Amino acid sequence: MIEIDWQKHPLIPVVVQDAETKEVLMLAYMNEEAFRRSRESGYAHYFSRSRQRLWKKGESSGHTQKIVKMLLDCDGDTLLLKVHQKGVACHTGRPSCFFNDLETGETTVESKVDPGAVYGAIDTLYHTILERKNADPKSSYTAKLLQGSQNGMLKKIVEEAGEFCFAVKDDNEEEIIYECADLVYHTLVALGSKEISPDRIRQELARRFGMSGIEEKNSRSDG
Repeated sequence: MIEIDWQKHPLIPVVVQDAETKEVLMLAYMNEEAFRRSRESGYAHYFSRSRQRLWKKGESSGHTQKIVKMLLDCDGDTLLLKVHQKGVACHTGRPSCFFNDLETGETTVESKVDPGAVYGAIDTLYHTILERKNADPKSSYTAKLLQGSQNGMLKKIVEEAGEFCFAVKDDNEEEIIYECADLVYHTLVALGSKEISPDRIRQELARRFGMSGIEEKNSRSDG
């Protein structure tokens, strides 16, 4: 019987298929812990390369994947999951992650749910930024930032931080909100340029929770 050699393959690709329609829903990755939790719980768990952590499919959206069957390929390094998909599989709100026609350049399937309502504004904006990476910079400001000079992109963050600070100093509530939104957007563009998910920022903030500022600073200087 073929088994997964986790020493040789610490992270393996997982093809996910709808058990009823046979439609390919997505491609994800599992490490040994994600594989164990998936088998024990009966629900798909994966390891996110962008978030650098284990996650249960649907943990924030409720769009879970109940496992019907797990199949291992002939080389023992790729899994096929047949699942009952609750809701949609893709973070864009589409049933499947495979909807871009490379020949026509068209999107073949429209969103079934509002991703912003499901995943929140920050995550939705971040993924939209990633999707704009290869867009035409003449029609996309995000693409212009990502495809332009790094100094130009970072200069915008400095500018927006300054404008936010002045808005706070002037005690202008509307401007504070507006400038903070600009600052968050440009910061997410910079994170997107390095493909660092905002989830990793949340993880770092969670790590610091309950830790005094002095302790946190000392933990950095000790490293």
